[in-house]
Amino acid sequence: MKTLFINGSPKKRFCASSYFLFLQRLFVGGDKVTEHLRTRGDYQRILDQLPGADAVVFGVPLYVDGIPSHVMGFMEEMERSCREKGLHPRVYAIANNGFIEGKQNEPLMQLMENFCRRAGLTWGGGVGIGGGVMLNVTRILYFVQVGMLILNLLFNGISTGDFLPVGPLQSFLKNVLWLLYLNLGVLFYLIRMGRAVRKREEAGKRYTRILVPSFIFILFADVFFIILSFLEGGMFRGWLAKKVPDR
Repeated sequence: MKTLFINGSPKKRFCASSYFLFLQRLFVGGDKVTEHLRTRGDYQRILDQLPGADAVVFGVPLYVDGIPSHVMGFMEEMERSCREKGLHPRVYAIANNGFIEGKQNEPLMQLMENFCRRAGLTWGGGVGIGGGVMLNVTRILYFVQVGMLILNLLFNGISTGDFLPVGPLQSFLKNVLWLLYLNLGVLFYLIRMGRAVRKREEAGKRYTRILVPSFIFILFADVFFIILSFLEGGMFRGWLAKKVPDR
């Protein structure tokens, strides 16, 4: 069985879609191929992977309550290619957004389902994830925790001779379990969908989110995007941008 995973995020690295596709791959067996769809130049390379694919899993961010335009363009080419070659893979989707509610991805799921009907493909369902950006940050925090643990063990070993102190190990385990808890809803539904992909069954549409109270999410999201705006120059882009003299 061959499963084609298509990362539809326009970002080059550290995007939430790649994180969720990575998790989904863990629960799907057989031959697995992952492609990154960013521009029209990626279309043909990905289309060449369709023959022999039993399932196609799209990982896409929600853009203006819909599918990113470059992904829509690819879907048109995919429809044409599948019709010409008589291909009928089962299509699944993992959608994520920056809002807290996973249900915000419903319009995107409807678009994917309508695409399958028009193209003569089988719609397998998908998972809509709320708080995708924050969940993606947990991936980075996990590696930060691992790095801090290694440094802590190294410094403690050099100073005391004990390279496996109980305290740092317990603290690391607690932090990792906390990060795992935040992802529990996502893991639960991706495991279920992975089972459906393996058995070529319909998974249905499921919605989940990062497991934190909404008021906490909003607070951290506001702080995060304010900091990001400063770093990217977004908040004061008009002030900081290079001025072009009027002619």
